[in-house]
Amino acid sequence: MSNTISKPRLFQIKTLKFEIHDSRESAGRAAALAAANEMRLRTQNGMDLGIIFATGASQLSTLHALTSLPDLPWEKIIGFHMDEYLDLKPDHFASFRRYLREQLTERVPIKEFYEIDGSSVDPEAVCNAYAARLRAVGPRLCLLGIGENGHLAFNDPCDADFNDPRDVRVATLDKVCREQQVAEGWFPSLEAVPARAITLTIPTLFRVPKLIVSVPGSRKAKIVRRLIEDEISTACPATLLRTHPDATVYLDNESSVELSNLLAMPTSSVSSR
Repeated sequence: MSNTISKPRLFQIKTLKFEIHDSRESAGRAAALAAANEMRLRTQNGMDLGIIFATGASQLSTLHALTSLPDLPWEKIIGFHMDEYLDLKPDHFASFRRYLREQLTERVPIKEFYEIDGSSVDPEAVCNAYAARLRAVGPRLCLLGIGENGHLAFNDPCDADFNDPRDVRVATLDKVCREQQVAEGWFPSLEAVPARAITLTIPTLFRVPKLIVSVPGSRKAKIVRRLIEDEISTACPATLLRTHPDATVYLDNESSVELSNLLAMPTSSVSSR
């Protein structure tokens, strides 16, 4: 058996960078190494670093790799997460608070982590308080994914706003988003998926200087193609990533399967790196 490690294929669409790796694990490790490098760089002056963490199946390989790396400055990291279901108990299997405790905060000695309280009787107050914490810390790094409907965080096409004046809001989840949660095994049926969630808005995410976007798996192949080909609009919120000055999308052999013909064609909009 060969021990050769395949080099990723690199290309760029406008400012948006892509890396195609041969497996979900190698894509996750590459994303984790990029995050680790940023963590070391941003804390070498002794300052704390705010990081926003996504959840879901797409983030598992990245978080596992990141929390396994030695000698990272977790004692200087202030963590946030980007969304949480409303009216879901924090110990529910699909709770993002539970997910991040199991995949992050119970694995590393992080300095602080601010959870979104989706169980509160006053979600608007939760939004306002969380927005204030985000503004005070000013995160410089965000690890995120892309939904099958193109959402960023829980900003679904049905109510995404590229110019949202709010930093954190209560969002309505569309059917495609909720179906994804069932397909990934987080809920037993569509009816069990909450209809609303608290989410960071798109302007909040885009204030972060560096975005590391993990998008593995065959279920994401169609949205990866749309990310590149669709017009930039809220019909596919992720298309706005093509305008961010420092975002990199990490793909595997399954999520990139629909790009072969596109990347084989000569075009001024696609460049190798």
